[in-house]
Order: sequence, then C-alpha cells, then structure tokens
Amino acid sequence: MRYFTALLLLFTSGLFAQVESAVQTTPFVLGDVLTFHSEVLDQERVLNIYLPNGYADSSLAYPVIYVLDGTSYEDFPHIAGLAQFMNMYDLLPKSIVVGIANSGKSRYHDFTGATQSDSDKVWLPTYGGSTAFISYLEKEVEPMVQKHYRTSGHRTLIGQSLGGLLVAEVLFTKPELFDDYIIVGPSLWWNDGALAAGAEAWVKAHKDLHKRVFVASAGNEGMMKKQVGQVVSAFKKYGKPSLECWYEYFPEETHATLLHRAVYKGFEVLYPPAGK
Repeated sequence: MRYFTALLLLFTSGLFAQVESAVQTTPFVLGDVLTFHSEVLDQERVLNIYLPNGYADSSLAYPVIYVLDGTSYEDFPHIAGLAQFMNMYDLLPKSIVVGIANSGKSRYHDFTGATQSDSDKVWLPTYGGSTAFISYLEKEVEPMVQKHYRTSGHRTLIGQSLGGLLVAEVLFTKPELFDDYIIVGPSLWWNDGALAAGAEAWVKAHKDLHKRVFVASAGNEGMMKKQVGQVVSAFKKYGKPSLECWYEYFPEETHATLLHRAVYKGFEVLYPPAGK
C-alpha cells in the first residue's frame, strides 16, 4: 500500500510539474497609462485611461468620465468597472474613463483651497493647492485627453470626500469645465463651510447654466450634513430648470463604503432608461 501511495504521489507531482511548466502569465491590462510632466504643477503626473469595448474597432466619439483619486489602487478601477458593467446592459452610454492619479501625498494639497480655520491648518498643513489643480484640469488634463482620444465633448467629473470638495469647487468656480458633476460625501466643512455658504448666491447668479449635479451622502457623515443641505437646497429652490440637482442619502453606508453605490445611483439618475 505504501508503495502504491508513493507511486501515486510521484505520478501526481510529475503531472503537476508538467502542467505548471505549460502555464504562462501575462499582465492584465485595463487600459492606457499616460505619464507626463505637468507644467502647471511642475510635477510628473499620470492619467489612467479605460476605453470602452469596441473603441478600437470604431470611429465613434465618446463622452468622458473624469475620476479624481484616479490612481490604479484608488477609485479609478472601481469606476471603470462600474462603467464597463453598466455598458454591458446598456445602462450607461459607452464612455472613456479617465483616472486623474494623485502624486505622492499631493491629494491633501490639491483638493483643498485657502482656509481661515485654524483646525484645518493643523489637520492638513499642506493645504491650499486647489486653484492650481483646477488649472491643471483645464489646461493640461482635458486637452491631453481630447488630443489622444476620440471624445464627444460631454464631460463628467466624479470625486469623493476631499475629492468631492474639489468637484464642488470646480462647479462653483469653473462650471464650464464639465457638464455633469457627481459629488460623493463631500468634505464641505472645509474653511468653516464657506463654499457651501455661497451656494445659494451662486445658483441664483447662474440659474441659466445647463449643468447636472448629483450629490450623495452616507449615514455617518453628520459633520457635513449642514453644508450638503445648503448646497442641495440652493439647487432645488433656485436652479430649475437648467441647473438640475439630485440628492441621495444612503443611511446604511459609511463615508468609507459610499462610493460604489453612490456612483452607480448617480449614473442611473443621469442616464435613465428610455421612456423614464
């Protein structure tokens, strides 16, 4: 019996070795990576690009979804995956997804503007780079994507947390840069909520703009509840019909788990099935 068992083990290990020797590994490529030197930021920067199925075999132009925190280990693969999944069932127009990657610890600098709050300055001492970052989006990111890919001209910007704060700042300072804005769990408490406090005046002054805004928040985001309410209320009261705004509250989600469900819902709201 021992002899038979030994032969069986020898045969099995030999067979496994043959199978192993025939296995080949190749990288799984999700999309393109554009690496370049940003003149605006004076840094090396990266854009991660997901192209929809059929892009290479067509001459069509596609809308572009821009994702902040777009590094390969942050939000980019998640949003690209949502887009790919929804494309399979015609729930979302086929789109190019652009992940705007962070550079080192630049996120806290890039996504925050000036602040009068001492606690903000202590918590994020590297704050204050949002104006330059928005200029980077305008002067380098969008032109580079338009140069290298077939784009239709329709642009969506997505950001969460401090990224959501940055999306709100783009909307209120450079609204022409994007058509749709998906703002997830935004850190609108920054600078004692100054950005949100100015929302009503901004909406009244820009009520003829054609923009679509989707805002989402989670159950444990009480610290930004007041500011989110100010922004949503301003759009609901004074923005119609041109400035459209939707708000979705996810009480069962947390600040950390909100992104997937919020963006999926945002895509559903912005692109409802025909007839709805």
